[in-house]
Amino acid sequence: MDNAPPDTYDDNPQQTAPKPVWLTGLNAPQEQAVTTLSGPLLVLSGAGTGKTRVLTSRLAQLVASRTAMPWNILAVTFTNKAAREMKQRIADLVGPMSEQVMLGTFHSLAARMLRKHAELVGLKSDFTILDSDDQIRLIKQLMDAEGLDIKRWPPRALMAQFGSWKDRGLGPDKIGIADAGDIADGRAASLYKLYQQRLKTLNAADFGDLLLHMLTIFTTHQDVLETYQNRLTHIMVDEYQDTNVAQYLWLRLLAQKHNNLCCVGDDDQSIYGWRGAEVGNILKFEKDYPKAVTVRLEQNYRSTGHILAAASSLIAQNENRLGKTLFTADADGAKVNISGYWDGYDEARNLSSSVEGLMNAGHSLNEIAVLVRAGFQTREFEERFLAIGLPYRVVGTRFYERAEIRDAMAYLRIVNQPADDLACERIINTPKRGLGAASLQTIYAYARSTEQPLLGAAGVLADSDELKPQARRALKQFCSSIAGWYQQRDQMPPADLARMILDESGYTGMWQKDKAPDAPGRLENLKELITALEDFDTLGGFLEHISLVMDNATPNPEGEVTLMTLHAAKGLEYETVFLPGWEEGIFPSQRTLDETGGAGLEEERRLAYVGLTRARRNVHISFAANRRVHGLWQSSIPSRFVSELPKDHIKEDFTQGIGMGGAIGRAEPAMSGSATTRIGKPGYGPGWQRMASRSLGSPSAPQRDKDGWLQGTGKKTDFQKDERVFHQKFGMGSVVSTDADKLEIMFDKAGVKKVVASFIKRASEV
Repeated sequence: MDNAPPDTYDDNPQQTAPKPVWLTGLNAPQEQAVTTLSGPLLVLSGAGTGKTRVLTSRLAQLVASRTAMPWNILAVTFTNKAAREMKQRIADLVGPMSEQVMLGTFHSLAARMLRKHAELVGLKSDFTILDSDDQIRLIKQLMDAEGLDIKRWPPRALMAQFGSWKDRGLGPDKIGIADAGDIADGRAASLYKLYQQRLKTLNAADFGDLLLHMLTIFTTHQDVLETYQNRLTHIMVDEYQDTNVAQYLWLRLLAQKHNNLCCVGDDDQSIYGWRGAEVGNILKFEKDYPKAVTVRLEQNYRSTGHILAAASSLIAQNENRLGKTLFTADADGAKVNISGYWDGYDEARNLSSSVEGLMNAGHSLNEIAVLVRAGFQTREFEERFLAIGLPYRVVGTRFYERAEIRDAMAYLRIVNQPADDLACERIINTPKRGLGAASLQTIYAYARSTEQPLLGAAGVLADSDELKPQARRALKQFCSSIAGWYQQRDQMPPADLARMILDESGYTGMWQKDKAPDAPGRLENLKELITALEDFDTLGGFLEHISLVMDNATPNPEGEVTLMTLHAAKGLEYETVFLPGWEEGIFPSQRTLDETGGAGLEEERRLAYVGLTRARRNVHISFAANRRVHGLWQSSIPSRFVSELPKDHIKEDFTQGIGMGGAIGRAEPAMSGSATTRIGKPGYGPGWQRMASRSLGSPSAPQRDKDGWLQGTGKKTDFQKDERVFHQKFGMGSVVSTDADKLEIMFDKAGVKKVVASFIKRASEV
């Protein structure tokens, strides 16, 4: 009995230990990505395949297996939000040790490094990081010193060029004549050098410098590079398809010693080429690292079978891709719905009706999104949602809140109502008219002291000697233009009037000359504003309408439909997604095709792929046979992307007779006339009724002096002829003549000047 085996004898010593929590529930490719801890690793993660979980689980596995200590790990994200979320997830898995992981965005990590080694590039550790406004101000100073015309070569365009060079890892010493082109009369390269020198003098850096300086340090100070290479044995990067050249080089240098580089990304979702992203970085990963392991995450946990099949078929048309096919264990669900409409108004009406139907069926508005190719396309939907009282929110800036639209609206407001001081203040020196801060302050002070409108005060001072000659000429031209446009206010259609104002004021020309990446988009928005004006008979009616639009900014606790661009939608998901405007020229964008050709087309197709894969259950694609683009009606044909969708996975809904052909006719526009003409009509909510019943009154015509310049309501002066007076600028003098509150004075030293009464004192009071 003594030799009998114990009761606890284990006849199966091969028992498997339970999986840690971070490995539980992973599919086979996910687990492979998480447990491949050494050597280069490329994780091709399709939309909705759980890449965030893979990243956090892999980091936890690195720490738990003691393959790497937390301080040996570098984890790079593209946004601060993503960094915060990852840090929290890692903390939940491995506890406080997560704090020792070097985790953040490219810029935050590079800034942390640069603070330690700033002296190696001529900076101090407490250097300032400039924002875009500071950059523009500095570039303007350099251009002024070099005698360059900032109207011909906007500082913003130079800032964009400098940023582009830095994204490519190019310092001033690497810029050749060919790279500089004819920007700034061919002097962009020399200005770049001066700009970098000036930054060092100011002990400052811009965002592009953070990586550029670290590249310089790594390539010229091997000891610094080796310090980081020895410490950071394992590197992980999210959204690798969106890296630019400088980020790519920075990562390669850091990973050179150990080659434990894990890159997670999706070449099919590379949609930021316009801001420097190089899809080639992910496409050549296997060439850069011949021993790399590539894992494809293809099981989608977000969308239904029909949506994934449609998206996969579409993206398969791209030639430059690594290739993967998404699938789901979920049901096929509803097919992708494709609808054709008479025109854009009809599209907006039907889309809003569909949203209302979903809402009435119990769907949350928060789970519905309308995704457009360009920002200007939100305008029609904003106005339609407003008209029917459908709660919505715009991700980014609402159409009428964009800076260029506010500027244009200010011009329209002051022409409609010359006493609108807020509008006048916004555009009196926009575009730049040579009015300095001192001149503007003088105008504001005079308007306040005389209790008259700002425009009136400007008209008075334009005909006096209170301001410098250049400022007076600028003011006279400004006031004269306003007066001329005011005369045309009731003689021209509002759209034609607005077009004339924006052209003659130089505002359109200002953006046409601007070479910044966002300038074309701003011009498109201005054209869309003109399009909006086509629907109104009077300028006053349009401004009424806009007042209501601008008032619709309060969040609705019951939920809101989301309106945004396809670029802004990346990384988000919704139950139902509407994709309007799938027409040639709009999507794919004609400007993109013209500028970048085949590469641009592939990026546009990737953008369509992103749009489709934002939806969990329902996708509605639509196009219009006729669309008013920038004020002009044009016939449209469906986007080539529509024909690339597989027939087995789409449902065509062409009940209006609009299919793959052209226009048969055009529906009546949804919005026409002023708000007052629509009182009591169906489809217009209480807001419309309230606004339409509000009487604005008829603004009186502006007063003019004998020379035709606009003037205010200045009080008559009580100064007498020959009275001795004192002026802060011109000194002592005698009154020669008076005209309301304008005086002609013979100054003892300055001669005869025209001044305004509020700027002088009696000699006895001095």
